[in-house]
Amino acid sequence: MTSTPIVRSLGIFVVILAVSSLFLFSSPGEEKRVSIYSLAANYALPVVERNGQDYVGLLEALDPLGTVKATAEGKRWKFRYDKVEGEFTSGSNHARIRRHDFALHADFLLENGRGLVPLSSLGQLLSDILGGPVTFHEASRRVFIGSAAVHFTAQMNKQNPPTLVMSFTSPVNPMIATEPGKLHMSFNHEPVGAPGSRALTFCDKAIPSASCEDANGAAEITVNGTAPLFASFSDGNHTITISAAAPPNIQTGAPGQPTLAASPAQNASTPAAGPSAPQFFAVVDASHGGDERGEAISEQLAEKDVTLAFASSLRQELQARGLRTLVLRDGDATLTLDQRATLTNKAHPVIYICLHASSEGHGVRLYTAMLPADGEDKGLFLDWNTVQSSFLPLSKLTATSLASNLQQEQISVRVLLAPLRPLNNIAAAAIAVEVAPSPDGVSSLSSATYQQQVNSALASGVLSVRAKLEAGR
Repeated sequence: MTSTPIVRSLGIFVVILAVSSLFLFSSPGEEKRVSIYSLAANYALPVVERNGQDYVGLLEALDPLGTVKATAEGKRWKFRYDKVEGEFTSGSNHARIRRHDFALHADFLLENGRGLVPLSSLGQLLSDILGGPVTFHEASRRVFIGSAAVHFTAQMNKQNPPTLVMSFTSPVNPMIATEPGKLHMSFNHEPVGAPGSRALTFCDKAIPSASCEDANGAAEITVNGTAPLFASFSDGNHTITISAAAPPNIQTGAPGQPTLAASPAQNASTPAAGPSAPQFFAVVDASHGGDERGEAISEQLAEKDVTLAFASSLRQELQARGLRTLVLRDGDATLTLDQRATLTNKAHPVIYICLHASSEGHGVRLYTAMLPADGEDKGLFLDWNTVQSSFLPLSKLTATSLASNLQQEQISVRVLLAPLRPLNNIAAAAIAVEVAPSPDGVSSLSSATYQQQVNSALASGVLSVRAKLEAGR
């Protein structure tokens, strides 16, 4: 993985499911950030407060956009971006950009060679340095360079159930939280334009309205409904469809009901094998491996090694509770997503747990699948990309149980759902667990104590819903 949670390394987007008091958006004490969007890169930077003013590092703001160099000489700080030169003086609000005077809204600060500029001046600074239009939404800390903004339309389709179709000019990777009567979408990495706040109304009883606003470097869209709301993605992530519908029923393996998907490699003329008595209760999958190192947790520590250690510890915790467990990758092997799903489905477990690790944030993030809208079952064959649909309610139930047990151990937790492979392809309850450091720091990911604390809570959460998992299988 990279330095962001599970999203970036898998090329997917994350959707958040609110669980009891867990809610992600704009939580108290959330670190301030400014998001910068351009055709070259979209990225976020931390905002620091100095002397009652918000500041941001200018070098960090320019670096993803092109080649930039900076030097500090006494109180003077100089930079060169492409052919543009600038000079600042620590403790002064006067600067020189392109050999012209530039007035900052507050004094420039120099800290250990790092040049800090007042956030309120960032938009005009970038415009002068880049030589093009820059739009700065200061209240929400969002910067749009050139024509980077993503626009969308929202159309209500009168059908049963009714759907709200949102079409975006570029692919989007939103984070979405659900709570009774609402579905929240947060665009943390995409330049979805939502300056200020605006309301959308629809002539529909099930989905009467939506609202758009932006805050703390992200745009948020909230859809209001009188029934549970569910989201699906299509058209290469250009389209999000919001439906007011009940979740799918859990299949129990009754005669005539297909329960295993045919993978893309299977012969289409041969029905997929039906379930047999599970050889293993659980399959634990240590993500990455072999040539795929995952995130560089530290200079010495790769994600693939962290997940393997957590997988071994989790197997011990599960088996100590009488739950026979198979670790899918018990060495430094490379497995494709299809191989992981196929091996799991052949083992017929009642639950699949995929482990990831991240150096960002603290605690644990739990993921269940979010399925594409265009899956199509054919007779005894289930669509490979939507086979999880029959088991999704069980997956969500399990995620809730895991979150509760993690909270009891004072481990911070977020419960999320995502169109994430191989979760989509698993014919059993399926959870992805991303472990971030404890408040003690990144080194805690290598700590046997922290691993045991997290895995003990996970195993207890699985045990709490064992009977329902076995009945649903």
